[in-house]
Amino acid sequence: MKMPKAISNWISILGALFAINALILIVVLFVHGLLTDHQNPYNGMFTFIIMPAILVIGLIMIPTGMMIKRFRVKKDDQKWPVLDMNNARQRQKLVLVSILTFLFMIISAVGSYQAFTFTESVEFCGKLCHRVMEPEHTTYLHSPHARVACVECHVGEGADWYVKSKLSGMYQVYSVIFHKYPQPISTPIKNLRPARETCERCHWPEKFYSRKMRTQRNYLTDSLNTEWNYSMLMKIGPNLAAEGLKEGIHWHINKDMRIEYVASTNDRETIPWVKYTNLKTGEVKIFQDEENKLDKKALDTLEHRIMDCMDCHNRPSHNYKSATTYVDNALINGEIPKDLPLIKKVAMNVLKGPFTNTDSSLTYIRDSITNFYKLGYPTIYASRKKDIEQAIKGILKEFSLNVFPYMRVTSSTYLNHIGHLESDGCFRCHSNRHKTDKGQVISKDCNLCHTIIAQGPTGKIKYTTIDSVMEFTHPIDVKDNWKTYFCTECHRQLYP
Repeated sequence: MKMPKAISNWISILGALFAINALILIVVLFVHGLLTDHQNPYNGMFTFIIMPAILVIGLIMIPTGMMIKRFRVKKDDQKWPVLDMNNARQRQKLVLVSILTFLFMIISAVGSYQAFTFTESVEFCGKLCHRVMEPEHTTYLHSPHARVACVECHVGEGADWYVKSKLSGMYQVYSVIFHKYPQPISTPIKNLRPARETCERCHWPEKFYSRKMRTQRNYLTDSLNTEWNYSMLMKIGPNLAAEGLKEGIHWHINKDMRIEYVASTNDRETIPWVKYTNLKTGEVKIFQDEENKLDKKALDTLEHRIMDCMDCHNRPSHNYKSATTYVDNALINGEIPKDLPLIKKVAMNVLKGPFTNTDSSLTYIRDSITNFYKLGYPTIYASRKKDIEQAIKGILKEFSLNVFPYMRVTSSTYLNHIGHLESDGCFRCHSNRHKTDKGQVISKDCNLCHTIIAQGPTGKIKYTTIDSVMEFTHPIDVKDNWKTYFCTECHRQLYP
């Protein structure tokens, strides 16, 4: 079958070249993806997004060029070609075009579905913009949600949020290409889908267990890396699960009441105004921080946010551990020899940074720890050289999972609001300063959320019964200052 003369123009020829080459590359890349076990996000991007786009552009150029040429060389007033079904040649062309169109539609449908699937994958979210998303992707892979796809939390179900996410994604692509993204990426994310539409698909309030025992071990920065243990009964819910969410930590999301708050800072670390509403009785209480009251103008202009899961569980999948936490964990699991003298102390000093480059940071950590022992404690260095090397290896591993110099992310950049040790967390509201006009207080009493069952150094741990309350003992003698100060007032200064 002869090709129509109208196709002999540069636009149509270029379009044909684009389409043919794109089709060949799609087939090659698709087969390559089937034959290899290695998942490369760039392969998917080119196979299902870039090459198909070039193919479609090329196919559009072919008839566009033909139409332009026909209009330029026309010799009569006829502007559109006439389709005569009695003409055998035209019937053959129509059948051929129909078959090719049908095949193209099938391929397009399959390709579109594959493109949709690819853009919903963890590889697309975490690896395509590797340097930008490396901190979030790395911490995600080591989180309890590592088998939950990014889109299940960040997008959820429904076409409306899918469209919103793709529109947002287009701006993110632009930001990455033209380096318009902030370093570090600012949080909290604005206009995030409410937790009740994402988190509560798995973690619905009625499912929470009543209480939970938590045991942890920390190491002091003395010469012996002294172990200090805690066992706490966490009051996640009531004493008996059948009683519902009438008390305990998750009381905050009881469906019979609503808590609203106003934060005076973008990171929601400072909360000077809290409103409690009993949805059954209509009772309303407003608590204000006596040391940081908001005027009426500020209350009218700042966001009034209804408290949900994300106000406490703000780092459910991207939790950056503090240096003291990840070094303690490495000591517990044996990655760092816990009997190596002074290792906790030197690690805390070295990990304060600042760090501007990954390679130089790793070198600095290695050299600093080595020289600490080699120059300051030559006897220990000579006899424990292998253990020192093991300790360095363990510290570097944990550092790489929590600190990302390119994005200016340290282990304290994104504070976790669970607890109150390194961020004010619970104490943002439970401060003893938030009061109503009638003098009611949001209490700072630790026993509202947990009671200590056991505490102390290994070998000298003190115990009590599960129904008793043991007063907290600080591992270092700070008198009664822990009762009046927030934990962060010391811990943020002492530890990176």
